[in-house]
Amino acid sequence: MSKHRVAVLKVVTNQSSVTAAAAEHGLSRGHLHRLLRRYRQGGLEALEPRSRQPHSNPRRTPEAVRDRIVALRTELTAQGLDAGPVTIAWHLERDGLHAPSTSTIRRILHAAGLVTPQPHKRPRSASRRFEADAPNEVWQSDMTHWRLADGTEVEICSWLDDHSRYLLGCTAFGRVDGDDVVTTFCAAGEEYGWPAATLTDNGAIYTSRFTRGHNAFEHLLAYLGIRQRNGSPNHPQTQGKLERFEQTLTRWLGRQPAARSLAELQAQLDTFRTAYDEARPHRAIGRRTPAVAYGATPKARPVGPRAQGHLRLRYDTV
Repeated sequence: MSKHRVAVLKVVTNQSSVTAAAAEHGLSRGHLHRLLRRYRQGGLEALEPRSRQPHSNPRRTPEAVRDRIVALRTELTAQGLDAGPVTIAWHLERDGLHAPSTSTIRRILHAAGLVTPQPHKRPRSASRRFEADAPNEVWQSDMTHWRLADGTEVEICSWLDDHSRYLLGCTAFGRVDGDDVVTTFCAAGEEYGWPAATLTDNGAIYTSRFTRGHNAFEHLLAYLGIRQRNGSPNHPQTQGKLERFEQTLTRWLGRQPAARSLAELQAQLDTFRTAYDEARPHRAIGRRTPAVAYGATPKARPVGPRAQGHLRLRYDTV
């Protein structure tokens, strides 16, 4: 039995005075009188310690915002899009709502049971991180495998700006070959200006350096005065940004109805590209979307020693 109950019972049963009971049990007379009033109103149960937490908290996240956070998490996850606290905060601000801190959003998601515990990740210091200083300084490219609804295997060729993570192109093919690499690269270059360098793996569609030759893409880069960089063999971390992008792409595609043709898959890729570039803030670029980060500086870059207008004519002879 708590000392509050003992002190009160001694007073109400006339075993002790208020002054004596308070002194015996280490209570002030004023506090013991408050306990006696609570006893008369609610009995012994009313003597239990009461929480000092205020009944309301003016800083508490409004219920409408909490509900929207949970709804956004559910909607974005169902669409296969990023649904982390940073992205949710971005969507809240776009909806005209005040976004709480990312730690608050994370607590709300935990309370709603919407966070799946993950193994502890390696610290950022575990690997050396490279990033281009400006848009169009380096473009990365890679090829991703996918399957249509009937099981047909197809391939997707993507071009990503290293600095901003802006998705410059994402095109589906039955099988990507050297001409497809040149075509998609030229389409991106003519729309966004030309990069100073490219970074790819050592696939035959990008380089023939291990076969002691030069393919169409290498000839084109040399003609345009663009530096070609290739990752070390068996070291995919060099193209880490693109490897991570492909995880996002395949996760999103996995949430969509299976495409029955290349045309349907391309339509899905076009939708994904818009969402990835314009509705997905990225922590590594200051919580901006790739479109904002890419457009922060002029896109255009001179083609090199030769005029851009002769590009198509020259490519026909490569």
